[in-house]
Amino acid sequence: QVKFVESGGGLVQPGGSLRLSCVVSGTTFSNTGMGWYRQAPGKQRELVAGITTYFYTNYADSVKGRFTISRDNAQNSVFLQMNDLEPDDTAVYYCNLHPRPPDWWSQGTQVTVSS
Repeated sequence: QVKFVESGGGLVQPGGSLRLSCVVSGTTFSNTGMGWYRQAPGKQRELVAGITTYFYTNYADSVKGRFTISRDNAQNSVFLQMNDLEPDDTAVYYCNLHPRPPDWWSQGTQVTVSS
């Protein structure tokens, strides 16, 4: 069964940076497209960034130029480098398959951007 373990969240001031990590198990990782999603209070979960098995990437307009998604197939891991963080980036961040995430979500990792 596919499993995701996210880490790297925390409290950061506006303009700061964080690097999120997600270790994936239960699937052939190199053949799996991955994505980072987030859900802020009162809002729907949204796709932040995706990376395909061919290492093509896509980003939500709100994070373009600030966030970078990457993957390391040798580590079965996907990463999200977040720079120039803004208060509106505050959310719980999840990793999951992309596209077609299963209807199951891990605990995620909390990112809070505040002074």
